[in-house]
Amino acid sequence: MFNSEQSRDLLPCHPVRVNNKELPQSPARTKPRTPYGIEIIENCLSCPYRGERLFCNLPEASITALSAITSSALYPKGARLFVEGQPARGIFILCSGRVKLSTSSALGKTLILRIARQGEVLGLPATLTGTCYELTAEVIEPAQSKFILRSAFLAFLKENGEAALRVAQQLGEAYHLVIGDMRTIFLSNSAGGKLAQFLLDRAEAFTQGNGELRVKLTMTHEEIGQMIGSARETVTRLLTNFRRNQLLQIRGSTLIIKDKPGLEAIINSVGCLPLPAEEEDAYVRSQAVHVFEE
Repeated sequence: MFNSEQSRDLLPCHPVRVNNKELPQSPARTKPRTPYGIEIIENCLSCPYRGERLFCNLPEASITALSAITSSALYPKGARLFVEGQPARGIFILCSGRVKLSTSSALGKTLILRIARQGEVLGLPATLTGTCYELTAEVIEPAQSKFILRSAFLAFLKENGEAALRVAQQLGEAYHLVIGDMRTIFLSNSAGGKLAQFLLDRAEAFTQGNGELRVKLTMTHEEIGQMIGSARETVTRLLTNFRRNQLLQIRGSTLIIKDKPGLEAIINSVGCLPLPAEEEDAYVRSQAVHVFEE
């Protein structure tokens, strides 16, 4: 049945006249609305991001063979692609959105290893070895993912040597990222050093060339703490400390690093005096549910 919602999406607006003058028309909307407001990629061959992604940038014949064994799905924020300890069913190719990869202890303590982005293949190690997923993959913003069963994926790799090489490259990149994060967590002398390293690792040079570094964060203080092995309250205190000491400035979800040498000194356990206890406690209470938001 054709309803009014469909007509608004698929048909152009009729001209509107005021005092016998035709007002400018709004452009016709030809694309239907999509769940969760994300762009749906239906065909890997026509994907506009194909050339930017390691595993997706395969020869056309390989992409055609890959498309034949994939099934696509959309996931809301909070959905889990797989859970730590679950027998590996296959891999997930992340087309859009972001997914956090975490592990938990028996006591419920969580450590976020990294945030996966578009183009990454999730669940590779367990799928290749036929074991259980080592991590939990949870969607942190609406995402589209394509799933491939383990048996079909292994058969595809046997027939496509370049795809197998890309898989090895991604495993190598993931290894280096994890080593870097583990170095930050376990070799830093203080929580302040861990947070300073975390911020500097994610900083990007400001495009206007004024020497500032900016960090775009859409993570809660708790999630940042889970990435550096610290409590949420510690992250809140440290960010307050950094801001009060003119090391950084906070604008919405953007952190502007004002004093890079100062943060590097903290990594080496030098500088950055703590706030008075009463100021810390007051700020923590006021920011108890603070979240970086877009």
